[in-house]
Amino acid sequence: MRKELIVLLVILGVFLAIGCTDNGNKATNETGTPVANETGTPVANETSVSQQDSDTITVSAAASLTEAFTDMESKFETENPDIDVNLNFGSSGNLRKQIEGGAPADVFASADQKNMDTLANENFVDNSSRENFARNSLVLIVPANSTLNITDVKDLTNPEVKKIGIGNPDTVPVGNYTRTAMTEAGLWNQIESKAVLAEDVKQALTYVERGEVDAGFVYMSDTLTADPGSIKIVTNVSVSTPVNYPIAIVSSSENKKDAQEFIDFVTGEEGQETLEKYGFTAVTK
Repeated sequence: MRKELIVLLVILGVFLAIGCTDNGNKATNETGTPVANETGTPVANETSVSQQDSDTITVSAAASLTEAFTDMESKFETENPDIDVNLNFGSSGNLRKQIEGGAPADVFASADQKNMDTLANENFVDNSSRENFARNSLVLIVPANSTLNITDVKDLTNPEVKKIGIGNPDTVPVGNYTRTAMTEAGLWNQIESKAVLAEDVKQALTYVERGEVDAGFVYMSDTLTADPGSIKIVTNVSVSTPVNYPIAIVSSSENKKDAQEFIDFVTGEEGQETLEKYGFTAVTK
């Protein structure tokens, strides 16, 4: 009886020893010891490596460039897959103020020289990168269903003409061109009170399209983007200051090389052809 008890105790001890050994091996594996493959060779844990994102550049551009630059964006990104273009449209004056206030931007494309000059004088743009890339013209338009006899800018002084869509002359280049042209024609004082100020040229166009004003001043390029059959062009408006569009790299840009690539595209053959497609006059190098 005593011998049988001793044997049972020995067997129980053996089982306990084996259990402790297995638990020790499992604990070792769970704490990161490499697991061996069939051949006994330790296999290292694999770590995923994330790919770098494409460089992103922000292009702040005049509202009148909306269609042309949107078209160019896809073409440019196809040719430059490592560069992502973020387009920011608005009146040139408001975009200038954004840049002055520290808003992120890599490229500025203005509808006039005035706003670009202001940034250049304050060292907000790299003047050595500055180029004129397009030209436009000012036109007077009316709603397509207008019954008013407006055939010239002088007709805007007639009492039946109540509202005229004009970009805000203080912030919108097309408005400044309009004020200059009407002042030179001796008409500004007579029509200023009729002005319905727009935040950018696209809004001035919309006012006319919807018949919310009797007439409006926009760029020739904008007439091509109007809803079909919504407007009529009355006449081209003479302006003493050419409607030239400059483009430049913003000084604070951290992606100047990519920004220059975009400018080179805009001023290159494909960019110039795209601008002509949307009613601008190309400015070749």
